[in-house]
Amino acid sequence: MRGRTLNDAFIILDEAQNTSAEQMKMFLTRLGFNSKMVITGDITQIDLPSGVTSGLRIVRDILDGVNDLEFMDLTQEDVVRHKLVGDIVAAYGRYDEANQVRQIKRGADR
Repeated sequence: MRGRTLNDAFIILDEAQNTSAEQMKMFLTRLGFNSKMVITGDITQIDLPSGVTSGLRIVRDILDGVNDLEFMDLTQEDVVRHKLVGDIVAAYGRYDEANQVRQIKRGADR
């Protein structure tokens, strides 16, 4: 991909949660004239090795304030599988949120 410019193209990057920050930057900087990019991924399903930051997780912070970009967040209401899958996604979200709060409290207690 390095060195290429994607002109007159519609490019989809799927499973972007498994890109590194460097790979995400390389992909984004390939955008050429008369092209559009769509990036999809789920930050709750990152399969990167420990210590590797997901490019999808940080791209929003990096590109905050850049014009002509749009971010969309989907929730369990957007799950098109069995209703139970939406409930499972919500339960994992609550669990992850509670763990983050516990980690913050542990850090404050030190």
